[in-house]
Amino acid sequence: MTGSLPPLTLVVGGARSGKSAFAERLIAATARPRRYIATAEAWDDEMRARIAQHRADRAGGWTTVEAPLDLCAALHSARPDEAVLVDCATLWLTNHLLAGHDLAAETLCLIAALAACPAPVVVVSNETGWGIVPENALARRFRDEQGRLNQRLAAEAALVVTVIAGLPLALKGALP
Repeated sequence: MTGSLPPLTLVVGGARSGKSAFAERLIAATARPRRYIATAEAWDDEMRARIAQHRADRAGGWTTVEAPLDLCAALHSARPDEAVLVDCATLWLTNHLLAGHDLAAETLCLIAALAACPAPVVVVSNETGWGIVPENALARRFRDEQGRLNQRLAAEAALVVTVIAGLPLALKGALP
């Protein structure tokens, strides 16, 4: 992979599909300074270990910005010469859902911030709609909200890629 990225790229896939690694390769191929906007929060030892593994996998050369809730401000702070990776929209949505925030308003803010971002952005998100129907109302609401968010992001993105078993497949646009 070499070349430039469109203003917005969406990379979707299931858990452990290889979507984050693929998104990181997209960013690295631009040869721009790399900004990683992390949305995860370390609530327990397992999540702390996952975050540590992601950091180790990325190695050096990344500026990391922690933005579990205020993704809009983090996008506004990006420089035009950078390439930005948001990992991931799913945890960002989860954080807002659990905090009881207005998801429609937060999504509008996010879409506007992505459109205004001076740097190309790659957003990683989970595809949650291929599984079974969850047994509780909160999980069903999350699945539905995640599906809506992915649709909004895909509509705005010039490049949409799904990653399955580590293999990327362009759903919209062409792989660089």
